[in-house]
Amino acid sequence: MSLLRDPPLALYVHLPWCVRKCPYCDFNSHAVPSIGVPQQPYVAALLDDLAFAATDCAGREIVSVFFGGGTPSLFAPAAIAQVLAAARDLLPFSPRAEVTLEANPGTLEHGRFADYAAAGVNRVSLGAQSFDDSRLEQLGRIHASREIEAAVADLRASGIDNFNLDLMYALPQQTLDGALRDIDRAIELAPTHISHYQLTLEPGTPFARRPPPLPGEDLSDEMLIACQERLAAAGFVQYEVSAYAQPARQCAHNLNYWRYGDYLGIGAGAHGKITRADYDRILRTARLRHPAAYLAAATPSGRIAESAEIAARERPFEFCLNALRLLEGFDVGLFESRTGLPRTILEGPVAAARGRGLLTDRPGGGWLPTALGRRFLNDLQGLFLPN
Repeated sequence: MSLLRDPPLALYVHLPWCVRKCPYCDFNSHAVPSIGVPQQPYVAALLDDLAFAATDCAGREIVSVFFGGGTPSLFAPAAIAQVLAAARDLLPFSPRAEVTLEANPGTLEHGRFADYAAAGVNRVSLGAQSFDDSRLEQLGRIHASREIEAAVADLRASGIDNFNLDLMYALPQQTLDGALRDIDRAIELAPTHISHYQLTLEPGTPFARRPPPLPGEDLSDEMLIACQERLAAAGFVQYEVSAYAQPARQCAHNLNYWRYGDYLGIGAGAHGKITRADYDRILRTARLRHPAAYLAAATPSGRIAESAEIAARERPFEFCLNALRLLEGFDVGLFESRTGLPRTILEGPVAAARGRGLLTDRPGGGWLPTALGRRFLNDLQGLFLPN
């Protein structure tokens, strides 16, 4: 008998255009075409895509929605409202559903957040990256630090008090003091959540082809430790490798990913994962990546670039790839219900991880990564790969 159970369900909506592509970015984002963002044709395609995707999970409740990109704040509040209204018509929403919109401080008109709030958005993620205008220019960002502060003021005026600031560290020519100043400026704005990432050189990006002068590994590690201490002192609790939140303000949408929950993914390049416990199956899908191809597809099924079942032997690695990012780790009951597999299947890799000091027992049952395991997370996750 399978142990598989249907997990919580989220919705991800990909809006793929940016004013300008940043030189470090390897996301599926594209510069706005000369004719502008084709908002209405794209929203029409999204609604068609959503109706098709929802048939796989009829009656299941949506616990969170995330509008990601790209730069979703290039889309008008009316477009966001259309997508949310259609989603509510197709599937029930949790009364506490978290609805997040990613926004670039450089694309926001004064007063626009009030319209997004009226459309149903109750959480915003601002791509600040840094408060140093010289660093922002080197990163190819289109905003300055004053626009971050103006966006936060506008957020508060709109009544949206739940917001994240994205920050990066180990930036070109950044010093330890510079990294800490960014943290201090962010804390002063009193967000509920801060995402803190190291800048990495991703293959295929302009920064990978022409690397800027980045801090060395020792200095980068020093920045991370010092910033973590500063965040902790300000009341931000680290709950994931790169995520820090005020109490009870963790990102519900991302927690669902990390706990191997389900999600519908619509829009160009969006990925989805749907569990069918009644058939003992977990399915993954991916939409056509390029916006032009996605828009040109004549049918919803024509927008599917990939569709595959996740084999039982692959599920332990997929689960641990996500769950081991969490400082809380995971309990064995969650593993069994999300993968449909018995806990005994983990005995070998868990023993290997414990032997290398990467994993330890979790109070109440299960395991969590040690400080060493968090530092060498790729090595820890790799132990769960199918042989």
